[in-house]
Amino acid sequence: MAQTLFGEKDFSYIKTQGIKYAGSKLKIIPYILEIIKDLEIKTVLDGFSGSTRVSQAFAQAGYDVTSNDISYCSEVCAKCFLLNNKEKEYYQKIIDKLNSLKGHRGWFTDNYGGDEEMSVKMPFQKKNTKKLDAIRDEIEKLNLNDIDKSVILTSLLFALDSVDSTLGHFSSYLSYWSDRSYKDLFLKLPNLPKTNGDHKVFRKDIFEVVKNNEFDLAYFDPPYGSNNEKMPPSRIRYNAYYHIWTTIVRNDKPILFGKVNRREDTRDTISASIFEEFRKNDRGSFIAMEAIRTLIQNTKAKYILLSYSSGGRATKEELTRILNESGKVLKVVEIDYKKNIMASMSWTKEWISSNDSHKEYLFLMEKFPFFKDVSHSVKNPKKMVFA
Repeated sequence: MAQTLFGEKDFSYIKTQGIKYAGSKLKIIPYILEIIKDLEIKTVLDGFSGSTRVSQAFAQAGYDVTSNDISYCSEVCAKCFLLNNKEKEYYQKIIDKLNSLKGHRGWFTDNYGGDEEMSVKMPFQKKNTKKLDAIRDEIEKLNLNDIDKSVILTSLLFALDSVDSTLGHFSSYLSYWSDRSYKDLFLKLPNLPKTNGDHKVFRKDIFEVVKNNEFDLAYFDPPYGSNNEKMPPSRIRYNAYYHIWTTIVRNDKPILFGKVNRREDTRDTISASIFEEFRKNDRGSFIAMEAIRTLIQNTKAKYILLSYSSGGRATKEELTRILNESGKVLKVVEIDYKKNIMASMSWTKEWISSNDSHKEYLFLMEKFPFFKDVSHSVKNPKKMVFA
């Protein structure tokens, strides 16, 4: 399919893995690779790596990848796929041992395990949280190094993702057990394709990363707030969506609050990202858009590739203006497709169907001072449309 869409360059060999994730770029990976394939670049930053699927794709395509996100879950997944350095047999022996463990009741079962009759809504059935308790305790006893531990934790996260009873997030739970929740928790070794790049993984504030590093290309997919006024903007915090994954990675047994037992440190007033800020400043501009402007200005890269979903607070025109302030927009790719299953991640039915049309945009810009023609704006960048 990729070859049919893009001509001589076939990206079908690239296979990525990931948990269910809001805003996942799985479907647009071929478009991302297509738009940059003719650029003379080697070092690539994935600044908001999320599920890490784009980071994985960059690495498999032969680039030196720096994968960054503030999420603990993203960090371990990136280390798993980009930094693993042992034979598969080594990891498989550990996984086999973990699968053989007998489950026991522990912290995760007490807080996230539900009975089969579901007297209280929970994300996992108790038989699987008991197994989780046993496995997570054993992982700590193994004293693995950081990279090996990340491979095993990624296997655990993927296994739990396949037996959950959610709509893909942990801010609310289903009122009935999903079919997959009845399956037994079973760890599998993630696919670990060999890549030869010089990869790095950060869990840092993006402004710190761009301040201290230079790249040939920086790819940004910030968590734009929803433009739907009926959706509670304070609910779209990634830390809140995936609080359980954070706890499993950290194994810190935090103080919890609320009906879904969220981590105390995921309260909106504590964990909000400036890129998720839905309010406007005194000048009437969205604070998140000002943050993007600052990010673009401060990024030391020859090229910047920016993803944007039509469901976000920004408009395509506003983003184009922001980019043209710091360079020249070379291409705009418009991808038209229906929303995926993550569109059902909601709290009210009212806003789900309010925007059936879904478009994804990719903006490729060449940045000052690398761009020789210092004209301040470009009225007609090359536009590519895919339906």
